[in-house]
Amino acid sequence: MAAIPESELIINPDGTIYHLNLLPEHISDTIITVGDPERVAKVSKYFDEIEVAIVKREFVTHTGYYKGKRLTVISSGMGTDNIDILMNELDALVNIDFQSREPNEEKIKLNIIRVGTSGALQETVPLGSHLASHTAVGLDTLMEFYPLEQSEEELTLVKALQEALGIGFRPYCVNGSESLIRKVAYDMIPGNTLTCPGFYAPQGRVLRGGLRNPNLLQRYHNFRLNDFKFTNFEMETAGYYSMGRLLGHEVLSLNAMVANRIAHTFAANAEEVIDDLIVKVLERV
Repeated sequence: MAAIPESELIINPDGTIYHLNLLPEHISDTIITVGDPERVAKVSKYFDEIEVAIVKREFVTHTGYYKGKRLTVISSGMGTDNIDILMNELDALVNIDFQSREPNEEKIKLNIIRVGTSGALQETVPLGSHLASHTAVGLDTLMEFYPLEQSEEELTLVKALQEALGIGFRPYCVNGSESLIRKVAYDMIPGNTLTCPGFYAPQGRVLRGGLRNPNLLQRYHNFRLNDFKFTNFEMETAGYYSMGRLLGHEVLSLNAMVANRIAHTFAANAEEVIDDLIVKVLERV
């Protein structure tokens, strides 16, 4: 394969990858991701030792040791556009030779676990619970630009959702890592997560901008295809899962359920729910 041009793989003068500002040795093969840059320290405070602490834009990276295991925690910011940057650059760090600019023959598979917050779309998902996204469906258009392969079952689902929502583009559907579910999320609520391209109108919230479809939240709640229904929604999971499939990494999204949009409730102990999930993940990875 020809060398990747400088305009496509941008390397900083110090040899680090463009946005993340990282060198290959700065990361572990097990990576915990969070959206909020301030949440990185809420994970790494449990580390025995921090050997790397790097900040670039919304991407904050800490690498260190938890009970002898080397781990990386990194923030993504919000939305699948940031996940596009994060996943491509993490993959480049382990699977592209920065000197020759050519992909390595032997590929490294990363284990990437998202720890985030989410809102429930069913009354039966309790506040304060931990939910693992077994399946994610993206309502953003990121996969309009990638050659994502999908099964007939996945295509049937997204076609039905496109029709139910009356949108002009086809969503995409991808499963989470079965091996990480067995290892990390075996006792968590299994969920089907809807990834929205925004926090307000795409999630049915109305402030001053209005809402094209005033019944959008109810349509999310009511959508059914055989025994499939959405349990929750957020803003990144489908981007993680689709990029994981494209690049060959194991990816799992875990959700601290701090809101129930159907019941109109919010967890009073949201930070505690998130912290409990962080500790659980650290113990299991």
